Amino acid sequence: MSRPTKCRMICRFPQTLEFVPAAGGAGKEPVILTVDEYETIRLIDREGMSQEQCSQRMQVARTTAQKIYDTARKKLADMLVDGRPLKIEGGEYRLCCGENRFCGVDCFKQELCQTFQRPKGDNTMRIAVTYENGQVFQHFGHTEQFKVYDVEDGKIVSSQVVSTNGQGHGALAEILSALRADVLICGGIGGGAQAALASVGIRLYGGVTGEADAAVEALLAGDLSYNPDAQCSHHEDHHHGEGHECRHGYYAD
Repeated sequence: MSRPTKCRMICRFPQTLEFVPAAGGAGKEPVILTVDEYETIRLIDREGMSQEQCSQRMQVARTTAQKIYDTARKKLADMLVDGRPLKIEGGEYRLCCGENRFCGVDCFKQELCQTFQRPKGDNTMRIAVTYENGQVFQHFGHTEQFKVYDVEDGKIVSSQVVSTNGQGHGALAEILSALRADVLICGGIGGGAQAALASVGIRLYGGVTGEADAAVEALLAGDLSYNPDAQCSHHEDHHHGEGHECRHGYYAD
């Protein structure tokens, strides 16, 4: 029997998921770079980590990190030499919510993770809303605050406003993961952010307008008006528990 594939820990979800050559490549077969392959490029080539450090951050064997990295570099070469589009999707990974002991001391998710811990067996549902002046903020990638509601037995038992501390776009999904959010209510939201939220199992209700408190009450009553295909006009392409599911991919550890 083959060994099960081990999830690769991803600290940063990519903000841009698709690249197309300026000319001549739009009709070609795209190169598919998985999210875990992207992470090795980010850690080794962008952050300057060794393969050993990369493997610790991703919580896999060094030989596994090397294999993922080598494959990623080959795909990038194919893209550049052949002039093919690039898409980032898939892979066996889970998004770090601040619990990775190999994260750097500057990881903004660690404090949130500690503050918003939820004990095992907790039946509380946590709902986050993009928030500004009591209203549902309409542009996910630019939101400066989330209002976070804890719900028990269908009733709101507590709420508080949490600052995003200047983080934007892709990092906002990481903040929501660190907040242990089960649900997000928002206005417009780009495709990249939707993919990031899906990667951590956060249920999305987009295209919502009006007062944040009223939106949460409507959700709990089962009559929230939302648009499952809501997209933000700005350029943003860039029931949950402790188990962050792996996304499907290609390599076994």
